[in-house]
Amino acid sequence: MPSKKQTEEKSKEEVIELETPTDLEGKELIKLAEAESTTQEKDIEEKKKKLLEKLEKLKGKVDVADTKDLKEKVKAKKRTDMLIPLEDYVKTGIYLGTRAVTPTMKPFVYRRRADGLAIFNTDIIDEKLKEAIEYLSGFDAKEIILVCKRQSGWRVVNMFSKIIGIKVFTKKYPAGILTNTALPNFLESDLTIIVDSWLDKNALSDTLKARKKVLLICDTNNFSKGADKIIIGNNKSPKSLGVIFYLLAKGYCKNKGIEAEIPDLDWWTSEEYVQEERPRKKIERSDAKFGV
Repeated sequence: MPSKKQTEEKSKEEVIELETPTDLEGKELIKLAEAESTTQEKDIEEKKKKLLEKLEKLKGKVDVADTKDLKEKVKAKKRTDMLIPLEDYVKTGIYLGTRAVTPTMKPFVYRRRADGLAIFNTDIIDEKLKEAIEYLSGFDAKEIILVCKRQSGWRVVNMFSKIIGIKVFTKKYPAGILTNTALPNFLESDLTIIVDSWLDKNALSDTLKARKKVLLICDTNNFSKGADKIIIGNNKSPKSLGVIFYLLAKGYCKNKGIEAEIPDLDWWTSEEYVQEERPRKKIERSDAKFGV
């Protein structure tokens, strides 16, 4: 049994994670929401494994939602006009949110799973994607930029950029390129597509300062303030981002009359994603002086 001293030494972040997400508000909700987007992807995978292990132990003791249950909850509505079959949305995990739910995302959530994750309404995901395709089609490729700092999205956003012909920024967004005319790489655009407002906050800030339009992909832990149009769904999973950009590419090309070779859905939702090259650490010698 942990001692009182050990309990007191728990970090504030750990305490927040133990609380019921629905009880969080204000600064605590903001802190948890940001942490769920900015945590290193390696740490996320480790936490995911631990959660799966816990779920295995809890099977039979709790009512864990599965894909069949999800289908039963939403099959009352007609889906003949969906962009893709419901099964494709489900298997890519686009409907899975996070533990944190911001006030602006609450209307799109209809339940929580036993593990605390919020679940998006799949019908609304489809509706928002249709709206986003129509909105995006109102801009020419030269007027659009895309920002995605999340590593799991690099592969699909680069393909999207290649098909549509827009400028994309991955890894690092050059701050000020939309607002500072003195910069040699200054550019003008009318629309910025933001994958995650927490990770891509500099690009979002610059776009709003320049008074340009924003198309924002929102997970349950994102705030949609400042966005002109939103897409709701899981913006952390490579499969989920894959289906989003596949539908955007397909819809944009159709509306613009662009003839392009678009890979099938399986390519966009495969497990592969770009690995970030980590810089080698310099070997430091304790007796090194003046470069010797």
